[in-house]
Amino acid sequence: MANNQMPHNLDAEAALLGCILIDGTIQSELLESLKEDEFYQESHRAILIAMKEVYGERKPVDVVTLTDRLERDGTLEQAGGLLHITELAEITPSAANYKQYFEIVRRDAVNRSLIRAAKDIIENCMKGPEERDAISFAEKEVYDISKREDSSALAGLSDGAVIQQVIGKFEEIQSDPNAFRGLETGFKHLDRITNGLQKSDLIVLAARPGMGKTSLAMNVVENVCLNKGKTAAVFSLEMPRVQLVQRLLCAHAGVSMEKALSGKLVQKEWKNLMLASDKLQKSKLYIDDSSRVTPAEILSKCRRLAAQTGGLDLVMIDYIQLMSGGGKYSNSENRQQEIASITRDLKLMAKELDLPVIALSQLRRIQTKEPQLSDLRESGAIEQDADIVMFINRPDVTATADELAKGNVVKGAAEVILAKHRNGSLGRIQLRFLGESTKFVDVEDQNRPDEEPQYLSHRTADWEKTSADGAFPDAPFDTGIPEE
Repeated sequence: MANNQMPHNLDAEAALLGCILIDGTIQSELLESLKEDEFYQESHRAILIAMKEVYGERKPVDVVTLTDRLERDGTLEQAGGLLHITELAEITPSAANYKQYFEIVRRDAVNRSLIRAAKDIIENCMKGPEERDAISFAEKEVYDISKREDSSALAGLSDGAVIQQVIGKFEEIQSDPNAFRGLETGFKHLDRITNGLQKSDLIVLAARPGMGKTSLAMNVVENVCLNKGKTAAVFSLEMPRVQLVQRLLCAHAGVSMEKALSGKLVQKEWKNLMLASDKLQKSKLYIDDSSRVTPAEILSKCRRLAAQTGGLDLVMIDYIQLMSGGGKYSNSENRQQEIASITRDLKLMAKELDLPVIALSQLRRIQTKEPQLSDLRESGAIEQDADIVMFINRPDVTATADELAKGNVVKGAAEVILAKHRNGSLGRIQLRFLGESTKFVDVEDQNRPDEEPQYLSHRTADWEKTSADGAFPDAPFDTGIPEE
């Protein structure tokens, strides 16, 4: 092979086609996995196309049926004629080595694809695009080749390997209930229902503006990074990095953000802040506050971060409606399609990176009842693609002054409603929101033992009440904020 030629091996290509002709037992395996562009020689590509057509008609692929098909398509001459077809069967004495021929043909095809991608990357860079666009283009070119090679086939269960894998998983859980526990959120009732945030899951956290969805998501990030020592990436499209860190510091230190911003902190609170800042500085938390970022850009950044840090455990995105799907969606009429494309890409990202992705979402503003799946803003695809959909409901936010004065609504009372849980139960979790430190915490009633959270039946739309009257407990609540 000359130095200026693309990588190829014509002997391996011919031998592989010959194997298909002389051994009917391997035809389905090869014809379903081989692609025309994996062959370098044009005649071999024409032969493979005709072979697939014959196979698709449920006929045996041999010299006679293949030649007949090529003649009917008018491509027999392009395929090298009858003599070449006959030679393919004669020069291959046995199909025993077909896997080796296949690996050679696939290897050269991948190398040719990489060379073409490299040329496209060079041409794109010569046009002088922005740095981020150039890197994104290059990564996508190489990644697309990688995904084409990452193909799986239908597999039976007769060998028992997959079944034993599942049984083994159940046995491990039986001996250790935490064996397959996902990332802990820091909220014990939520972790009990979900068994932690599971890898490859897309978790949508939705609420109306001002309900604290960013605070709740950052509380989870706080537990993952500061308490568990894991690595997390936060993409904040709405809030600048400094404000997120400000919230995180006050929440972890248990310090009133209002007092911190007004210069009224006492010595003990300063000490707590310093301890929290030291812990935050040593954490593996990474924040990106770019606006209008696309799922492709987030995936690209997460791949690089995972390579640099040796692994990534959680991604949080705030929020879906501020994301861009790319250039193909240019007007508001296509916004629903764009959101559908974004959520689908986020689910695929969670699956590829093999980690939980928390994506925040807005709800429709015209809403007087507690949130439902139909309230998800701009697209039903959010509900469809998500593995878990959670809503935040805070009655005190919309309550009147009279309701608060009469005690009909408890100030700071909050619920996280699991409206969709693909792999588990639905339900609601009672929390308290500490507005001064932008922190959600578990409700702890010291007057009675810990109880299982109440669940929503899949067969009814009526939520089960957490107490006889559905009210939150009125027991004194320890905010964790040091007294002056």
